[in-house]
Amino acid sequence: MTQALDFLATVLGAEVLYEIGPIRAEDNWMAANLGVAADAVIERLVMVRIGRHGPALELFEFAHPDTDRHPPAPSAVGGQHLAFYVEDIDAGVEDLRQHGIIALGEPKRVTDGPQAGLAWVHFMAPWGQQFELVSYPTGIAAYGNREPAVWAPGSEVSEPDDMRSGDDGRLLDTDDETATEPA
Repeated sequence: MTQALDFLATVLGAEVLYEIGPIRAEDNWMAANLGVAADAVIERLVMVRIGRHGPALELFEFAHPDTDRHPPAPSAVGGQHLAFYVEDIDAGVEDLRQHGIIALGEPKRVTDGPQAGLAWVHFMAPWGQQFELVSYPTGIAAYGNREPAVWAPGSEVSEPDDMRSGDDGRLLDTDDETATEPA
C-alpha cells in the first residue's frame, strides 16, 4: 500500500482523503460482502483523490496467508486496468518517463472508425498493476452525435430529460417509473 500511495501521489497527483483499518470480521462478513476468505483482514483501506478535481479511488490492502501479492495479467479472468484521461498524450508519457515509469510502447493514435480521435498508451505501476493514459481532446468519432451526450473530461452533463430524482433521492426512469438507488 505504501508503494501504491507513493506512486499515486508522485506520478498521478493523488491526495489521501482518509484511511481506516485494520478491519476484521468474526463471522462470514468478508466472504459474503467482499468475496475474500472469511478470515481475511483489511489492514488498510485508503481513499484517495486523483488530482484536484479527479476521481476518488478506494484502495484495499488485505492480509491473509492465501493472498497473492501479484495482480492478475490483464488477459486473465478478473484481470483489469485503470485508465486516466490526459489532454496531451505525449506530455503524459513524458511525465511518466520523468518518474521512471515505463510506457508499454509509444502512444497509439486512432484515425479511422468509431474510435477515431482516441490516443492511448498502457504503462505498469511498480507493483505490476497495469494502467493506461487516454486522450481525446477533439472527441471520439462514435460519441459525436449521441443523445444524451457521452460524458467527456471537462464537460458538464445534465440529467437526461427522461430521468429525474424522486423525493427520496432515488433515480426515477420516467419511461416506466422504475426507481433505482443512486450509485
